[in-house]
Amino acid sequence: MASALAILHVLRAPVGGLFRHVLDLAQGQVARGHRVGILAADSGGSAQDEERLRALAPGLRLGVHRIPMARQLGLGDFAALRRVAALIAETAPQVVHGHGAKGGAYARLARTGPAIRVYTPHGGSLHYARFTARGVVYGTAERIMMARTDLALFESEFARDAYRRMIGTPRCITRVIHNGIRVDEMVPVEPSAGAADLVFVGELRPLKGPDVLLEAMALLRGGGRPLTAAIAGDGAEREALRRQAERAGLADSVRFLGHCPARQAFALGRILVVPSRAESLPYIVLEALGAGLPVIATRVGGIPEIFGPEDEAALVPPGDAQSLAAAVAAALDDPAAARARAALLGRRIRERFSQDAMVDGILAAYGEAIRAKFTQSH
Repeated sequence: MASALAILHVLRAPVGGLFRHVLDLAQGQVARGHRVGILAADSGGSAQDEERLRALAPGLRLGVHRIPMARQLGLGDFAALRRVAALIAETAPQVVHGHGAKGGAYARLARTGPAIRVYTPHGGSLHYARFTARGVVYGTAERIMMARTDLALFESEFARDAYRRMIGTPRCITRVIHNGIRVDEMVPVEPSAGAADLVFVGELRPLKGPDVLLEAMALLRGGGRPLTAAIAGDGAEREALRRQAERAGLADSVRFLGHCPARQAFALGRILVVPSRAESLPYIVLEALGAGLPVIATRVGGIPEIFGPEDEAALVPPGDAQSLAAAVAAALDDPAAARARAALLGRRIRERFSQDAMVDGILAAYGEAIRAKFTQSH
């Protein structure tokens, strides 16, 4: 863009893929000369995420602001909304960019003056079925706030289509701009000595499907093919997964590593398995392919957009341990082919899913929305 912008990012939980997206976006915007600030909840971030925010903070000219924000709807939201509005009045941004259901609500319900209001859902409320109690509540709120949105950004075509199906077609400018990874994440990672056959990286909860991975390993073991796996991550299902591994005779074959940086975890396995039951556009797939690691993933969310039409057929159905076991066996039977395919996909990541492409695309969309709002007001 020709001139520098003042941009305030609003989100709730400083953790996970959403927070990583905001940090990468803010970093890229600062590098391009824009004045940027971040407003987030005052708790909930991992040590690794908080450290990266501290490192980025000196360059954020609109500052880092932390306030209480509850995950669920409640009376505390009124106080939080007043504080968001006060900060907007104080910093006078030209762009207020809300991320996720809660951040998107604050960014659009607060008084923003002449600033454009931008919303990126990041999955969030889109995970609730339309006719469930939460789906009705969040869907109704989204439809009300649609009138207060100048720009809707989606990180995948899947997320855009899910929004249209569950909420409706946005009446504002809408763009799909894929997540992207940094240049330093496109350096190959070699397996360490003693690397496991498989590695899983993510939260230990049903949505991510680690139980399906263990079931697939049990099937392969029953067929005379014992495998090893490293599971990096933590969550409410950790002990349940340990018990599942023990019941399946996998206790000595599976290592539970706890939280572990992605690239460090990549070196601990020869194939990344992403057995998710639902996703939007997961960074872990982009990071693994950028690092040259073969990936076996499910056909959910925006994952087919990462692999492209030529490789989409290799994705497996979610929740199908038999298909996952077959895909794992095929990759291990021909490791050279698996690595060659990973190299081709790595080139696709470098060409289409870079941080620079993401940042430039979002800035261009801001500019389009600013011009449209200026034209409407004159």
